[in-house]
Amino acid sequence: MSPAKPETLTDDGLTIKYHANGRTIWSKGAVVAGQPEGYWEWYRLDGTIKRSGWFAQGVPMGDWTTYDGAGQIFKVTRKKP
Repeated sequence: MSPAKPETLTDDGLTIKYHANGRTIWSKGAVVAGQPEGYWEWYRLDGTIKRSGWFAQGVPMGDWTTYDGAGQIFKVTRKKP
């Protein structure tokens, strides 16, 4: 059985997706013309930040940060166009 898709809420221009529990944010960021745009964040089920980065017209750009389980920076990866 495949996992349930997170529910989505749009608030103040941000698209917020929730984990299957419906309470914990899974990701948030702007969507323009059906593509992720600008700064986005992803979270673990416990609410700690997991990853963050930037999109330009749906394409990952610039520095992408991965965080450890305590929310501290684990590594930064540079995405090139």
